[in-house]
Amino acid sequence: MSEIECQVSAITPLTESVFKVVLKPKAHVEFKAGQYILVHMGKDDKRPFSIASPAYDHERIELHIGADKDNTYASEVLSKMRKEGCIKISGGHGEAFLRKTEKDIILIAGGTGFSYTHSILQQFLHEEHDNQIHLYWGGKTLDDLYMSEKMKQLATLHPHFTYVPVIEEADDSWKGHTGYVHHAVMKDFTDMSNCQIYVAGRFEMAKAVRDDYQRYQLNNKDLFGDAFAFI
Repeated sequence: MSEIECQVSAITPLTESVFKVVLKPKAHVEFKAGQYILVHMGKDDKRPFSIASPAYDHERIELHIGADKDNTYASEVLSKMRKEGCIKISGGHGEAFLRKTEKDIILIAGGTGFSYTHSILQQFLHEEHDNQIHLYWGGKTLDDLYMSEKMKQLATLHPHFTYVPVIEEADDSWKGHTGYVHHAVMKDFTDMSNCQIYVAGRFEMAKAVRDDYQRYQLNNKDLFGDAFAFI
């Protein structure tokens, strides 16, 4: 797959440690919703980041990069982008992209795994399908769900879309789901035989989804996530 140079159009903070990066490719980048790019830091140093923008928008590549002080892997990428104003990438990569289906779709995101589900969601809504799509987004606190208000607004505009935020460390004022995000799905869907599920987050979460959802009649052929290539 060819290397493509991109101009760094913008780097915008979404939280104290999460940044939205907008890249403008100098050549066409072919990808499907749910795929990722590799950022080329060096000849043998290529780092994966989920594409947050939909596949129908070929003029830009949006990334959500979590780069706290302990995450040098991502921080180094941001530093290079800021310093040089351009970056080389390749993509799209990955087999966990959006499939056509008549089943209900459940997107499960932990933290910045939201970027993966955001691409799929935008593509789905753009294509105006008749089936339902549900986004479950989990974080330790509500502040970690950095586009939660936008998702709520989007859900009011699209009758086929349901948004469910899930908080691990909630106070008494929180009225929504608490705990692990994949557990919230299990509370709402006791039978997953008519569901197609896409998951992005820590490997531990992806493994728990795969193991736990078998008891809820989920067909493994309807479960997608980049993590499953490694666990």
